[in-house]
Amino acid sequence: MDEFMQTESIVLAPFETRHLDDAVALSRAAGWAHRREDWEMIWSLSQGRVALAGDRVVGTALMTPFGDTCSSINMIIVDESQRGRGLGRKLTTAVLELAENRECRLTATNDGLPLYEKLGFVATDQIVRHQGIVNRVNAPENAEWVEPDALPAIKALDRAAFGASRDALIDVLAKQGRFAAIRNDDRIVAFASTRLFGKGEVVGPVVAENVEQARDLLAFILSGKEGHFVRTDIPEQTGLSSQLEDWGMPQEGEVVAMVRGAVGRSQTPAVQTFCLASQAIG
Repeated sequence: MDEFMQTESIVLAPFETRHLDDAVALSRAAGWAHRREDWEMIWSLSQGRVALAGDRVVGTALMTPFGDTCSSINMIIVDESQRGRGLGRKLTTAVLELAENRECRLTATNDGLPLYEKLGFVATDQIVRHQGIVNRVNAPENAEWVEPDALPAIKALDRAAFGASRDALIDVLAKQGRFAAIRNDDRIVAFASTRLFGKGEVVGPVVAENVEQARDLLAFILSGKEGHFVRTDIPEQTGLSSQLEDWGMPQEGEVVAMVRGAVGRSQTPAVQTFCLASQAIG
């Protein structure tokens, strides 16, 4: 694909640092919670395209690669004044080309679902957003905060659960927030991350062997967040919704996880993702 693509009066161009402020404004107009710092985090790991009407950003899309085998298609926004003209499809197609032969994952609203189905994506899960002001939560005794020397074990667990390497993401999360873990003897068997996001904090990813470990990690992190606004995004089938509601984080929306060009796994992983890092990057 050419670096610049002309479509009527709209030009698609590489997403650069100078476009971040306009991207934040677009996402706020769409009702998203993302701060500039949240955009910067995802953009720092990604390649992308913007749609320009003159010097004004009227659309965005990012492709976040995870090694050579997998990617996330995310941050797809079209200015309200430009909707209904096929611009969302053009932006999505442009970043799919950036993904080359990688498996592509994304989350879709009901409005976006028909477009992504036409582009070859298949629904896999419902992703549920839970958020709110956290109640008093008792901390379990089997979880602890961990230091940077735990990152190799955390990366290995995340790779097993996600099915691709997200080492660069884990490094960024370690700089922006904290990791908690559960050990079996000296071996880390489950972990969770927390960081600032939007109008409060977010917990995720949470990777564990079972739902009990995932619940204990969430309880450990939330025990220090009483009175604070916290969000987490979970696959619906994890069964954590009722517990999160009890902790003051009701369900407030859902999206559909989708995949294109899925690469099958040779065996069932010993751990799974109970909470996403974010809807954008899984």
